[in-house]
Amino acid sequence: MKFFIDTADLDEIAEAKSWGCLAGVTTNPSLYARTGGKLADFEPHMLKIAELCEGLPVSAESTATTAEGMIEEGRRLAALAPNIVVKLPVCEAGLAATHALAAEGIRINMTLVFSATQALLAANAGARYISPFVGRFDDIAEDGIEQLANVVTCIQNYDWTGKNVDDQVEIITASVRTPNHVTQAALLGADIATVPFAALKKCLQHPLTDRGLASFEADWKKVVEQA
Repeated sequence: MKFFIDTADLDEIAEAKSWGCLAGVTTNPSLYARTGGKLADFEPHMLKIAELCEGLPVSAESTATTAEGMIEEGRRLAALAPNIVVKLPVCEAGLAATHALAAEGIRINMTLVFSATQALLAANAGARYISPFVGRFDDIAEDGIEQLANVVTCIQNYDWTGKNVDDQVEIITASVRTPNHVTQAALLGADIATVPFAALKKCLQHPLTDRGLASFEADWKKVVEQA
């Protein structure tokens, strides 16, 4: 499984990248708003992320609501840097825009996917990445992992050659809240987990690791004191 970070914060991206585990970045309007970003700075900010993560896919989301608007904005975003992936919502306009942009060789990340049928439509339209949401199912007392399993199985059942520029579809597990979401997604064979920085740090932590480190440090301190 590959790890993407779900943020628009440059400092968080830089730190995650320094770990050597980062394979990409996903953003959305809400994440950009949390940085205090202004409308005029949106595209320059996406370019900064793309430059910071040169060679790694960076999803920048369109805010247009019509197919024509998504296509226009998608072209503009894709032109910012070669590693920009255009993020579009799964809906009638989003599918039409995906079909048009994919035909031009632009990579699309189709987001807000909550069912296998949505995922299959997205893949057929030309999406390079599909982002099924997990955590938001938890919010309505449903099992997001079960829905993810359906998406993974359905997408992996087929050959997507010719549907997009890379001839493949990768599943990005999104709306990740806990390390268990990551574990379950990996067990199902999802290609990617896009994880907020706070949740990414939780994936690294374990109380037994902390206890072991404290024990090592205490024992080494004794060695140093006897020198």
